[in-house]
Amino acid sequence: MKILISGASGLIGSALTASLESDGHQVLRLSRGAAKRKDDQSFVQWQPDDGRFEIGEMEKLAGVEAAFHLAGESVLGRWTNAKKIRIRESRIRSTHLLSETLAKLPTRPRTVICASAVGYYGHRGGEVLREDSASGRGFLASVCREWEDAAHATRDVGIRTVHARFGVVLSKDGGALQKMLLPFQLGLGGPIGSGRQFLSWISIDDTIAALRFALDNSKIEGAINVVAPNPVSNREFVKTLGKTLARPALIPLPVFALKIALGKEAANETLLVSQRAIPEKLQANGFEFQQPELDGALRHLLRNESIETGTP
Repeated sequence: MKILISGASGLIGSALTASLESDGHQVLRLSRGAAKRKDDQSFVQWQPDDGRFEIGEMEKLAGVEAAFHLAGESVLGRWTNAKKIRIRESRIRSTHLLSETLAKLPTRPRTVICASAVGYYGHRGGEVLREDSASGRGFLASVCREWEDAAHATRDVGIRTVHARFGVVLSKDGGALQKMLLPFQLGLGGPIGSGRQFLSWISIDDTIAALRFALDNSKIEGAINVVAPNPVSNREFVKTLGKTLARPALIPLPVFALKIALGKEAANETLLVSQRAIPEKLQANGFEFQQPELDGALRHLLRNESIETGTP
């Protein structure tokens, strides 16, 4: 199968690309990269900020059967006005351009899977969040709504369009877990704020398996929560991570320090937000998780960390 991927160099995109190529699929990588890639037929040059593909590049899209759109500015960090604009526009503009381009191809792909996030639901405390739960309030919730709406062109022409609402993807090669490892290994880990906020997590292995399941299952359409079936509180997460690394996890990160470091809005919507999402649609269609429980997922992901840190 000829498959187009944006964000192919990111945490999810690189793992997905490797998985697809190992099974013999042809992967085209959407890239804003250097001109030296122009002659590489595995790259398609585009400039989503300008709403265009480079001259001659759209010809490479002929025969594309499916597309994954995973690109977007990281939400981590302090939210200056410029950062918020990049977060929003990197998602909306690129999704709109890709959706309209694929919808106009003479031979259209059968499936388009676009990234979204459980940020769609906003801060919801302990409420169980399914795919049909209402969207919430806040900056990220509004971004996610616009992000999903921006794919209207593919939906309008009958291309099966899936919105993968990702939770926190756990991998020691990048993302949130990688950033946590050093302080936890040094014995400096602990709960964030009260620790009562729910975290919707998923291992990188199950993330890739879920995306490939959605690709192959024609019954799946619209939003899917790409999360493990057992969300945990932040306090339970750090306790389990500390146990896995055989390190204490007792030093709390106070709310005031977070708000000073990140600003109130970013702190509230990233590290202090509570989202208890479950993968109802994936499970209803028969998807089976390899690591449904946090302790097993962390043991699998960090199975060599005890050797590297000297932990028995």
